[in-house]
Amino acid sequence: MKYILWFLVLISVSLGILAWQGWERYERFLHTPLSTHGEGQIFLVEQGASGAEIVQQLGASGLTRPGWEWRLLMRLEPSLYRAGEYRIEAGTLPRQFLENLSAGRVIQYRFTLVEGWTFNQLAAALAANPILVKELNLANIGSWEPGSDFAGIEHPEGWFLPETYQFTRGDSDRDILVRAHTAMQQTLEQAWNSRDLDLPLDSPYEMLILASIIEKETSLDEERPLVAGVFVRRLEKGMKLQTDPTVIYGMGESFDGDIRRRDLQTDTAYNTYTRRGLPPTPIAMPGRESVFAAARPAPGDTFYFVADGKGGHTFSVTLEDHQKAVKKLTERD
Repeated sequence: MKYILWFLVLISVSLGILAWQGWERYERFLHTPLSTHGEGQIFLVEQGASGAEIVQQLGASGLTRPGWEWRLLMRLEPSLYRAGEYRIEAGTLPRQFLENLSAGRVIQYRFTLVEGWTFNQLAAALAANPILVKELNLANIGSWEPGSDFAGIEHPEGWFLPETYQFTRGDSDRDILVRAHTAMQQTLEQAWNSRDLDLPLDSPYEMLILASIIEKETSLDEERPLVAGVFVRRLEKGMKLQTDPTVIYGMGESFDGDIRRRDLQTDTAYNTYTRRGLPPTPIAMPGRESVFAAARPAPGDTFYFVADGKGGHTFSVTLEDHQKAVKKLTERD
């Protein structure tokens, strides 16, 4: 009996030592960062991957040594791991890594839709983005599924709000366009509902057209309501808008960077020197400031404006004053 007791004591001590060593090893594991290369490393978790598969993938990538420590951590702190692309920063500990997967802290990319872009420029930027999945035939909007995400769009120009949109790997060009289109619809609705009620505009779409012209005429936020005021007063008086950006848009690919007198005299649906009123569609993607400027133009009595050579414009009430401003700009050049 005495020997049995000593044997049991010995077994207990041995098990205690092993348990202590195991726990010490587990603690070292918890405080040992994953073996990233340089400042960090990209790690992709596939949809439906189990914890064991993720650990095996970590091992195959040289980030860790798969072992019982990972299984114990996942058992002690169970969670669901979200698929996606993750950046493992240098110094990331095992528990931090799993917390990131549980919280879905995937890599966020950015796509910037620039104010004043045409739809063709937007389509080119989407096509050139190496991360976005390509779902749509952007060169042929007639091939888009009718009545779905872009219901009611006959001409895409102007219908997507310039902003910076965050996305993750796996998102598509459709995802970006849906978000940008929804944002523009909401912005246009807000502006229309808060508009000056005496505007010579019959619909939110006409406001969008005017906003696109404002966008192309000035890049200064403080000038947008002033430009809007000039165009609104011209519309009210039945005057031609006479704005070069609409002419350029109507020229399409034939525009070589210079606009000539013959271009101003060549009639197209977008030539506001030969036709009164607004062009048939927007000519660019207007930003929020331009949309709200179209809704609430600055009051005044100016009917003309010309570049001042300093990044802004000189606004004039009379044609005579306008011609003086043009002459002044010409003499400066």
